[in-house]
Amino acid sequence: MTGPLAVIIGSGIAGLSTALALGDCVVITKAALAGGSSRWAQGGVAAAIGADDDPHLHALDTIAVSAGLSDPAVAELVTGAAPDRLAWLIDIGARFDRSEDGSLILGREAGHSRHRIVHANGDATGAELMRTLSAAVLARPDIEVREHSHAVDLLRSGSSVVGVSVRHGDDPGEPLLAPAVVLATGGIGGLYAHTTNPPEVTGDGLAMAIRAGARIADPEFVQFHPTAMRSTLDPMPLLTEALRGAGAVLIDGAGGRFMVGEHPDAELAPRDVVARAIWRRLDAGDEPRLDATHIGASFPERFPTVYASAMRAGIDPATEPIPVSPAAHYHMGGVAVDGAGRSSLAGLYACGEASVTGLHGANRLASNSLLEGLVYGVRVADAIRLDRPRWPSGTIEVPAAGIDLTLDDDPVAVGCLRRLMWDHAGVMRTENGLRRAVAGIEALAPSVAVGVTGRNMVTVAGWVARAALGRRESRGAHHRLDFPEASTAWARHTLLEPVAERRHSLPAAVGAAR
Repeated sequence: MTGPLAVIIGSGIAGLSTALALGDCVVITKAALAGGSSRWAQGGVAAAIGADDDPHLHALDTIAVSAGLSDPAVAELVTGAAPDRLAWLIDIGARFDRSEDGSLILGREAGHSRHRIVHANGDATGAELMRTLSAAVLARPDIEVREHSHAVDLLRSGSSVVGVSVRHGDDPGEPLLAPAVVLATGGIGGLYAHTTNPPEVTGDGLAMAIRAGARIADPEFVQFHPTAMRSTLDPMPLLTEALRGAGAVLIDGAGGRFMVGEHPDAELAPRDVVARAIWRRLDAGDEPRLDATHIGASFPERFPTVYASAMRAGIDPATEPIPVSPAAHYHMGGVAVDGAGRSSLAGLYACGEASVTGLHGANRLASNSLLEGLVYGVRVADAIRLDRPRWPSGTIEVPAAGIDLTLDDDPVAVGCLRRLMWDHAGVMRTENGLRRAVAGIEALAPSVAVGVTGRNMVTVAGWVARAALGRRESRGAHHRLDFPEASTAWARHTLLEPVAERRHSLPAAVGAAR
């Protein structure tokens, strides 16, 4: 049997970086090629290239905000690779913001001790990176892209992953075989009623890995970005951290700054600290806002994405503060992988937000996510070449899905699930609330898990809620009102071993990915 070396599921920064480093692959993407969360990223790429900076300081900042769970070796590896990955992006055509003398403009964001964030078009870095990477992928004849194709389940042969079943349009699902499968499917923000993520970010890769029996890690650690624009929009518009790096301040309903008394770094405190401070004020009936009016007339040029979002909501950010709320933004949990992106199942790799590499720990440092995808995309490609996974020769199996692939998800039931997760597994958590979440997820499952996406949402929501219930402490982005302090007994990762779902054999004559 012949065909491509790998099927890559996901077309964000991590997936396209893997494809470009590997070649000989098929990229499966749920939306359009340039869709997903990467395109929406307003923050930049963190890289220690300033005269007063070095990768070790970047690593120390990464470790400091991780609440004790970042792997120092991984932090040093990723931050050490950052300057080279940034140079590679520039070489293939990425255009970053520069000063009049041609040097890269370095911004500062929460948790960073130095100015080291490189941006593009002010607050549109993700869009620029996706433009660059998409163009590079489309120029490669050894990379096939299949847009609007929904990965349904991983295929296994024995204990190895050997492909994926894919649904395109109304077809019943097509098995695609390859020696290696890479999950680069992003996060889980769509599980929450308030999120900054696009609608397609629903934990698909994590759900498939769980059903296949792959080890997962830290599902309880969900990062809530502190400054989404409080509105009825879904998703909520993000107000980039770079605004606070440029001097914007958080004020209460009376106009007073409240972060000064919360943390020595005030508005530039780690995200979990700022998110909880805002949540407490909202819970008390206050109206927290982000005041960036000092930027004035240059706002449309410096932060065009934020400016446009605010103006659509009837707010002129150059002259009035913007109402804010936390919103689900990033998942520190995911498929557990080693230093090269290998999962616990042979033939299955993961990178980007879908994975747990050990970089972020319990709380991610701003602008480290795009960087991690760039670094681990190359590492996964190198690992696949080194491992030389073989084409399957035995029986190929897929989970007995129990769903009708032609059915669409019920938007009302999905909305109930998202509200349940926001109310009881969100910024602030309690024993009673999490038990209510677990019970509610089980009760909603028959009405939510009718289609591909709904089934994935129910699967992942259950693991998130149960892991949060089990971690009886507060650490990083996981905050328990009934256990408000960190516990030394819990200074460890949550590692979980799902039992693979019952599977059935596919017909012998199934094809390669191309």
